[in-house]
Amino acid sequence: MTTPSSLRDLYSPPPPTWSFIPAQQGPVTSNATASSSEPPVYQYQWSRPPPNSIFDLSPSLNDPSGINVTLLLKAIVASAFVKYTTFAIAMPWDVGKTLLQVQWVPRDVGLLEPQAERIEEVEEEVLSNSSSDEQDSYFADPTNPAPPASRYSAPRESGYVVRRSVVEEATRPEYIIPVGSAGGVWGMMRRVARFKGEGWLALWKGTLTSCVMDFLSSTIQPVILGVLQAMFLPNLSPYQQPPLILPVASHVITGFLVSPLDLVRTRLMVQSSMARHRSYSGPIDAMSQIIRDEGGLRGIYLHPHLLIPTLVDSTLRALIPLALPGIIASNISPSLSEETHPIAWSFLELAGDCAGLLVTLPFETVRRRLQVQTRGSAKPLKACVELRPAPYNGVIDTLWHVLTEERSDLPLEGRRTRRKEKGKDREEPEAEDEVIEEGWFKNTGIGQLYRGLGMRLSASAVMFVLGMLSGEERDAGWTEL
Repeated sequence: MTTPSSLRDLYSPPPPTWSFIPAQQGPVTSNATASSSEPPVYQYQWSRPPPNSIFDLSPSLNDPSGINVTLLLKAIVASAFVKYTTFAIAMPWDVGKTLLQVQWVPRDVGLLEPQAERIEEVEEEVLSNSSSDEQDSYFADPTNPAPPASRYSAPRESGYVVRRSVVEEATRPEYIIPVGSAGGVWGMMRRVARFKGEGWLALWKGTLTSCVMDFLSSTIQPVILGVLQAMFLPNLSPYQQPPLILPVASHVITGFLVSPLDLVRTRLMVQSSMARHRSYSGPIDAMSQIIRDEGGLRGIYLHPHLLIPTLVDSTLRALIPLALPGIIASNISPSLSEETHPIAWSFLELAGDCAGLLVTLPFETVRRRLQVQTRGSAKPLKACVELRPAPYNGVIDTLWHVLTEERSDLPLEGRRTRRKEKGKDREEPEAEDEVIEEGWFKNTGIGQLYRGLGMRLSASAVMFVLGMLSGEERDAGWTEL
């Protein structure tokens, strides 16, 4: 038996990232002693492979000999799948928050007894004498057209059914979730999942549109920032921070460009999931209908009810998180910066995000309410939650009506009614109406402007902790909450 040869000679080490190249020597002189005493001079060159922009999913894409198209397509598909999965996980919370923001809760809704949540009365006279009702209707006077009153009949005026309150069950459309039945984002999510006209799949409405909008935003914003820097600061070093106005301007321009997708996304979330009441079958159908019936591209970009909220929301959303950490750092210590104290700077960014929510969330709510209003010849949107019957007339008008005509103490609690049971000789004592203490939320709509604040703060804190543990940036799908 022959002994196998060693594999040591077959091993070829990878090329080093550092290479040492001897410096170019001059012509050989006749002085041999001088040349032999001087050490050789080396030049140091550092070579680094180009970064892989697709999450390092395929390291072979860095091959300098050429790009493998198959591996590139696989990496793009894997990246898109990861991005879509991230948005799909966060989407139910976004849907619940948006529905709470656009839901109209009038101030006087608590004065009426919600029929959908009352305790069912089982009266002995109705159960024992059901045949007497039929005899009364049989022997009724035909000359008297007025039918006997029923507590389940809808109010009528001149022969037409009139809806007097949003809590009347008889006149509430079948596709609308009852007002005051959900408190908080999680409560709205459960209500949507249990409602017969929606279901669990309704919590993922608008996922594709949200993913496409975030992809375009994250791609366009750096390009616009680079163009602005090339126009106004061509000599700016890559190691220098640009003035604050340039990043804010890039975010505002990006928000303006993708605003039609944000409009489509909001309407897809709010519309009813029932097929006969659905206004749009998908994002393409929604965009085509909006362009056709609501003034074309000029209407979806430049209408005052869409343009002004977009500019205000985009400006505040970019300005406060970018400016607040620097303002706080300058007051604490002049030497505090992202390079010298990265952990402290992360806490300052978290404080900026939380403080920014207190300012941006009311304007985001106003923007959502103006987005669900149709314009031009478009039919009103059949939403799965209550919308204000009368349209708003701008940002200030929306803020004023929310503060003055709505209430914030949700969920509403129903009143107790008396209960009689069959087979008992005596009636149970009538239960007294439950006295519900009404706080200052009853007289103001401030809480309506901050729907989803707790969830947004919790999401920011969770993503901050995950970012600290992993050392990576927070994901955009969750920060959009």
